[in-house]
Parts: sequence; structure tokens; C-alpha cells
Amino acid sequence: SGTDEHGLKIQQAAAAAGTSPAELCERVSGLFRQALTEAGVAYTDFTRTSEPRHQRAVRHFWSALRDRGVLYKGSYEGWYCTPEESFLPESQLAEGTDSQGRPCKVSLETGHEVHWTKEENYMFRLSAFRDPLQNWLQDNPRAILPDRFYQCVLRWLDEDLPDLSVSRERNRLQWGIPVPSDPTQTIYVWVDALVNYLSVVGYPESHGTWWPAVHHVVGKDILKFHALYWPALLLAAGLEPPERILVHSHWTVRGQKMSKSLGNVVDPSVCVGQYGVDGFRYFLLRQGVPERDCDYYDEKVVKLVNSELADALGGLLNRSTAPSINPSNTYPRFSEFCFPKVLDSREARVTGRACAEDYELVSAVASLPAQVDSYFEAFQIYKALECIAQCVRQTNGFFQRHRPWKFDRRDAAEQLWLDTILHVTLECLRVYGTLLQPVVPHTADKLLSRLAVGPGERGLSGLTFLARYDGKPCPFEGRQLGPDTGILFHRLGKLETMKKRKQEAQVPDKQL
Repeated sequence: SGTDEHGLKIQQAAAAAGTSPAELCERVSGLFRQALTEAGVAYTDFTRTSEPRHQRAVRHFWSALRDRGVLYKGSYEGWYCTPEESFLPESQLAEGTDSQGRPCKVSLETGHEVHWTKEENYMFRLSAFRDPLQNWLQDNPRAILPDRFYQCVLRWLDEDLPDLSVSRERNRLQWGIPVPSDPTQTIYVWVDALVNYLSVVGYPESHGTWWPAVHHVVGKDILKFHALYWPALLLAAGLEPPERILVHSHWTVRGQKMSKSLGNVVDPSVCVGQYGVDGFRYFLLRQGVPERDCDYYDEKVVKLVNSELADALGGLLNRSTAPSINPSNTYPRFSEFCFPKVLDSREARVTGRACAEDYELVSAVASLPAQVDSYFEAFQIYKALECIAQCVRQTNGFFQRHRPWKFDRRDAAEQLWLDTILHVTLECLRVYGTLLQPVVPHTADKLLSRLAVGPGERGLSGLTFLARYDGKPCPFEGRQLGPDTGILFHRLGKLETMKKRKQEAQVPDKQL
């Protein structure tokens, strides 16, 4: 992860704040680091485009483009949007008004004002890479996911593909990397920024360990830069495009785009305070569909998190480990006599006590790890969580159906069936806790610790479910459970209380 720090908008923002671009970037990159820490997001490297290692990589990349003859100097003019740091064609413009109410041209996508700009720049021969780009995509139909964005890029390649301006005049833009051997020009911020994918993996010397087997995760609003310009630049420099570009859509608020002017911008730090790190992460990943924009509102978060984390998952753990149900506080043993392995669940009632629905549960949970793994690989995290939630509901149904709290422990046969019900339930919970670790790490750790699952027993590889059903030993059977850690996930309170807490947590603009 990291921050792209060069460009005209940074230069202007620093001037308006009465500070230097370097000081502004130092402060803002710190806020990004803080946000990632608050959200429980780990990273192996936090790269900043103002770092010497990155600037060195950019200069080398530029030289590779120059040496291969894909750059030339030419006059360029067009509508430039400073906040987006890009030239926009007429088709992406609309009529608007500026801060003084005067008519002006604005970006159709963002509403930002654009200005007509004419200058002499270095140009990249993008038009020469139409065929190589089309060949790349045709040979790699999963290079861009989801498919709707892959199709979008294919359509762009059928349209006009004008050469790309890749530098700005130095007298307009000082906050950037100078063009090697031409101090009158600054390397265009997007070319500079995109090279960070290379610089962070050791370009130009040691990037081969990673490249091109890399995945970029990008927002749909910067798709053209990542899926058209960047692969073309890489091919021009003698490198392969990234293995995959994963594209996500945006969050709206009650059907409207987030906007400072509308006052509907959602502050993630406030949300973490309201719903907890795990609650907020779970909602975003459970409801976030990459293919289309998703709507956010507080009531939806409360309803989903209470239903699936607090009630369904947390309630199941509390009920199945309660002293009244499991007074020995152990991982009970499984009885093949009560729950025999059968080829057809219709045979179950003949020999054991398990019914057809119980076998359906076992089948569903047994296939869950591979299913979740496949969805994660396909960047469909919401589908993985839907599968887990469905299995949690099935497990609650299993527990409720057999009413273990009504069994007579003095009856050996009843005790055997009770232990089997609890064993199956805890095995299901162990699988859910393991699979949920990337999404709700604190909650998953709490759940697995309660089940006495050790740190070395929490990996996806080697995750087996209900080994005793297949006649194999279960390392957890008979193990003492971990200490009671209380409620797994506290239910979120009433919205009125949370909104009050939200207002108290907000910092006035003048303090930012």
C-alpha cells in the first residue's frame, strides 16, 4: 500500500495551506497509515512516490521508454482536470458553474472544474499499442475482473486511441520528478504514480521475483489508467502487464454519491468507533459487490451485523459452550453409531439418529473451505461470506432441531447423542472461525481461542471438518475448551445512541 504524492493538486493544496508539498505529504501519508492501522489492515510495504527508491525507478522506466523510441515531443492542448490529474475529452465534460457562479466546463464523472491547457509535452505513442493490448486481453480473459470492466476496456480499444501526454511543463509543475536530460519538463503524475507497482518490488534490479505475477486492486474510476495506459507503458518498456487487475465499484449513501457539498461523506474512523473494527469490516466485505455501486446507510449496518455476527454466530457459540449444555467444558466425542456415514442420507434413520437435514449440513460445511477459497481467488468476497452465513444458519437450525438442552444426561444413549450434536456444532464453528479470519480477525481469534484451536491449527491448508465422520482421528476430541471469553460480538445499540456517539466523535473542520 502507500500514497501517490506528486502532482499539481498536491502543489496547489500545499500552497493554499501555507506549507510545502513535502510537509503536506508527510502529514497526509501518516493519516493513511493511521487509517490502515485502525481498520486492522496489514501491509508488507508502505510506499511513497516521493521516496528516493521510487524516483530512481521512475527515471529508469522513463529512460527505457525513451530508448525504445516510444516518446516524442509535441504540442498538446485540451481540457485539464487538476483534481483528477488528467486531460478529459469533450465526451466526458458537462456545463457547470464555478465557485463564483460563472458558467464553466466540468468533469461529467466528478463535477470538478476543468481548464483549457496548451503546452509542449512529451507524448507516448499509445496508438501503436492497440494490437498488443487487444492480443494481451484476448489471451488472458481473466486479466481484468469482474468481467464487465474487462468488456469496458475491450470497447475502449475499439475507439479512437490518441497518443498520451506524459509530461508537464516544469514552470507549471515543480512538485514532481524531472524528465531525465530535460529539466524543463516534469514527468506526468500518473506515469510517475503507476511505476510504484514496480518500484515497491525492486525495479529495475530485483522485480523479477514478483513481476508479472502481481494483482492490482483499483477503483473503477481509474480503470483507464490501470487497464489501458499502464499495460501499454509496460509493453513499451519491455515488460509484461500485471497478471490481474481487480476492479471495485463505489459506495453511495442512500442512493447518492458521496459529496462534501451534500454533507453525506462517511468517515471510516467514526464507523470503526460505532460498529467496531470487525463489525465495519464485515459489513463492507459482506455487502460490497465489485460489479456495481453499493448503498450505505447506518440502519443496514446495524441490522446485518446484529443478525449475522452477534445473533447467528455469537449465539451459536454461546449456546453450544454453555455450562448447562457442556458442563465438562470439553470438545465432546463423536459417535459413529449416532451419526453413521451413509452414501444416501435417506438411509440415515435406519441406523442412527441423524436426519436428512443433518447430512445436508455436513455436506455443505465439508465443501465450504474450497468454496470460500475459490470465491476469494475470484475477488468475490461477498459470495464467500454469503456461503458462510448460510452454513451458520443451517448449523443453528441443526442445534435448534435436536434441542440438546432437553436430553437426560443419566441415559448413556442420550449422553452419546448430546456429545455428538455438540461435536458437530463445534466442528462447524471451528471451520467458520478459520474462514472468517481475514474478514473479522478479532472475532475469529476470540471464537477459535474459545474452542482451544491453537495458533498452528488455524490455516486454510489442511483444514479438515468432522474427521471422525470419515473414521479418522480428531485432534480436538476430548480437548479442554479455552476460557469463556464472554459474548463473541456485542449487539449494536439503537441508532439514536450511536448517532449521538458519532457526533461526539467528529472533529470540527477547523481542527483538521
